[in-house]
Amino acid sequence: MNDTRWLNPEEEHTWRAYLHAHRLLLDAIDAQLRRDSGMPHAYYEILVRLSETPGRVLRMSVLAEGTRVSASRLSHAIARLEERGWVRREDCPTDKRGQLAVLTDEGFAALAAAAPGHVEAVRGALFDALDPEQVRWLGAVSQTLADHLGATGGRVGPQEPNGTAGAPVRES
Repeated sequence: MNDTRWLNPEEEHTWRAYLHAHRLLLDAIDAQLRRDSGMPHAYYEILVRLSETPGRVLRMSVLAEGTRVSASRLSHAIARLEERGWVRREDCPTDKRGQLAVLTDEGFAALAAAAPGHVEAVRGALFDALDPEQVRWLGAVSQTLADHLGATGGRVGPQEPNGTAGAPVRES
């Protein structure tokens, strides 16, 4: 017995529009940061997260979890940030197996220099296209989704290998 709950046409349209908009938004933000600040959005996010913590330091495992990347991918990004002098690694004083990522003064200065252009890009790509009611709805919907996915650990239904969730492609 097949219990697949196929998307109706409105849901499928919404899903595909969301995916398209999400990809375009992330591409635009990443392109602006690379062009104007010489860093990808992933590096910017690491710097922001470090800047918002006491002492501008986070355990690497906590940083990986917060940025939703694997430990190896984060380690690679931190290595690139270390090369620029923006971050340094330190051994964790309470756990010899752990490492800390520390935002340097140079890294904080790079973040401060990148922030105005980044914020303007976010405003131009997202908020300028919406009216105040749409911004409130987007915030509410986004929070609902984050709460739902957070409660499930991000695990829902069977995984689709190609990122689509519509009905199977039909031959014509």
